[in-house]
Amino acid sequence: MPFNKDIAPMLEEIVAWRHDFHRHPELQYEVHRTAGIVADKLAEFGCDAVVSGIGRTGVVGLIHGSAGAGGPVIGLRADMDALPIMEETGCSYASQTAGLMHACGHDGHTAMLLGAAKYLAATRRFAGSVAVIFQPAEEGGGGANEMVKDGLLDRFAITQVYSMHNMPGLAVGTFGMRTGPIMAAADRFRIEIDGRGGHAARPHDCIDPILVGAQIVSAAHSIIARNVDPLNSAVLSFGAFNAGFTDNVIPNVALLKGTVRTLNGAVQDLMERRLGEVVDLTARTFGATARLHYLRDYPVTVNADANVDIAFAAATAVAGAENVDRGVAPMMGSEDFAFMLQKRPGAYIFLGQGKTAGLHHPKYDFNDDVIPAGVSYWIELVSLANAGGI
Repeated sequence: MPFNKDIAPMLEEIVAWRHDFHRHPELQYEVHRTAGIVADKLAEFGCDAVVSGIGRTGVVGLIHGSAGAGGPVIGLRADMDALPIMEETGCSYASQTAGLMHACGHDGHTAMLLGAAKYLAATRRFAGSVAVIFQPAEEGGGGANEMVKDGLLDRFAITQVYSMHNMPGLAVGTFGMRTGPIMAAADRFRIEIDGRGGHAARPHDCIDPILVGAQIVSAAHSIIARNVDPLNSAVLSFGAFNAGFTDNVIPNVALLKGTVRTLNGAVQDLMERRLGEVVDLTARTFGATARLHYLRDYPVTVNADANVDIAFAAATAVAGAENVDRGVAPMMGSEDFAFMLQKRPGAYIFLGQGKTAGLHHPKYDFNDDVIPAGVSYWIELVSLANAGGI
């Protein structure tokens, strides 16, 4: 697998960092240990500035190129947080915190960007400056948005932003990217149903919220099949249906929870409107009442054409054009890096992880074999992006 040979002496150290982060997973904004190690290492590397506490527990290191301060600033972002999952990998560096694990590879993302930061701070063979961004709370906490609101982009005069995520199923050391939407918007909803409870042997005296909920689930799934243009993408999934406690009582209430994923705003608007109509009208049909609470969480992750050009050139320099897919299909998962891309042009890409367990699976483990390609990509990207002066 081709990579920047200058980083070869660093690889063992980067793997050790990754394994250490994996042993000590932390959730959302509580990444105090991880952020502390990151900040200490960035200072040790000789970054021109190291700032902690951005977006609560985020860390940023600023590295000037050979000409010193001035010129464009490129932002490179890695996420640091883990997930509330019981690990089942059996690896020697498995999580030492029960119920928490790095099941999405953020340990690898952090280690790779640290490796790139060490190399860039030592060599400085690039124009402009680079801000290495270590973000908390990607997993449902909106940490990217918190960093943006805390002034990240303006404070460091960042003109463009990039991020990378490992992807199981893509061959090791290959890259995937696309212009336009690459990850979906993630909306969450809650449906509260009020019926009239009573004895299960006398359903005619009751308004059964379980029956109403079942009808809502069935009818809601027809929205995509009959209201969304087949050439567009949408996902609606229910993840929770809670009602009652025993077999011979019809409960008073039921609660449903779920998610909607879309790739453009018009479809997102349609899904929210139609779901609201289905919930209200279905409940009224059975004499119940129901309330939809709909939250637009992460927006669509949208790559800019010019930045994908740069990302493609950098990935090609590392892996060869035959190992870079510029037309990878968008995914219906979501990514809070979208908040940064709403404010600055940039590109979010995938790095092949190989045939491993899927993301968010208890047997998932980041593949250390992809570290050389990931670090090399960051190094090449800095040189190309700032030379382009976007």
